[in-house]
This record gives sequence, structure tokens and C-alpha cells, in this order.
Amino acid sequence: MTALALAGLNGSPGFQTSMLRLVAIVTARYNWRNDELTVGQREMARLWSVDERTVKREIKRLTKSEILLQLRPGVRGRVAAYRLNYSEVYRLSAPHWDNVGPDFTARMEVQQPEPEATGEKVVRVDFGARAAEPAAAAAATPDSGPWARTLSRLSQSDPGLHRSWFSGLDFDSFEQGLLLLRAPSAFAAQYVLTHHLRPLQGMAAQEFPGLRRIEITG
Repeated sequence: MTALALAGLNGSPGFQTSMLRLVAIVTARYNWRNDELTVGQREMARLWSVDERTVKREIKRLTKSEILLQLRPGVRGRVAAYRLNYSEVYRLSAPHWDNVGPDFTARMEVQQPEPEATGEKVVRVDFGARAAEPAAAAAATPDSGPWARTLSRLSQSDPGLHRSWFSGLDFDSFEQGLLLLRAPSAFAAQYVLTHHLRPLQGMAAQEFPGLRRIEITG
């Protein structure tokens, strides 16, 4: 949330308004367990003290800038679902971390922005030189084992999320429904378990029959 606020405070006046509204709705209604925001436009309008037309424009602006990612559209009376794009939030806030203090910068420096081949900038968790190896192995040898196939599924489903968080996880064991993984740090382990367990469990369940629980050590 601090990074989200920093990104907003250091933008244009219009961007500041958009980010203030985003911070408000995230603080009030973001489902951190499922890592998604599912709030109707009428409820957003009430919270933001605007009309629903303004809500539509605001959501369009936030998704176009890729600060919010749409998981599913709102159709047939179903509320649309969105997810925060952590990579973009980190990228926008990184130049201003020192404004908070050195302790905040130290915590955030596990994420390092890198230019991609497309010319776009993303934020990657710095797992060290081996970070890209599991992803490359999964793409090159999708049938080399259930964990490699799980990584391949995650990469195809959400390349940015895979690159930032899942690619540095290593398989440890799978016994009696428990999948044990290793992360490069305790922070990474806790972050995946707190924010990204749902997609990880969904893909792993397709490769590990009888999966009941995932634990990650760091």
C-alpha cells in the first residue's frame, strides 16, 4: 500500500486523483487472500462520491495503464474482478522509495526493475542468477516432471506473475498430499503464500494428484 501511495503522490494531478481512489477501494474492499478486487460500479461510485460514468472512466484508465489487471469482465449480472499489478506499482514507485526512508528501500530492493526485450519495463524479484533457469527449463522441457509442468502452466497463465514470484521456487517433495517447495528467501516464501497461493495451488493440483496443501520454506 505504501508503494501504491508513493506512485500516486509523485504523478500528475489527474493521476494522483486516480491513485487516491484506487488506494481507497483497495483499503476498503481488496480481497488479499484471493488477490482480487470484486466490487460493483455502484458501490465504487458511492465510496468515491462520484457517478457511475466516472467509475467506468476511472477503471478504464487504471486498466489501460496496467496498474489494475482485469481477471474477468462483469457480464450477466456478475461483478468484474481485478488484480493489482504489483510489478507496475513497484516500477512506478521505485524512484521514490527513499522518500519513505532507508528501511523501506531495503525491504523493497528485493524487486529489481529490468527492461524486457519488448522495450517495456517490468519488476522482477531478484532470486539471483538462477532465477530464470526454472522458467527456461519448464518452457524447454514441459514433460520433465510435474513441477516443471506446473511452472510451465503458471508461465502460460500469467507470465509476469510467474517471472516475478514462481520462477524462483524449487521443488522439495510431495508426500501424502503435501507439496513442499523452497523459496530463495523467507520473504518470498511468505509473500507467495499470502498473495499468490490460489493460482499456484490451482496449477499444481493439475500435476500433483491428491494435492491438499502447499508449504514453502525460505
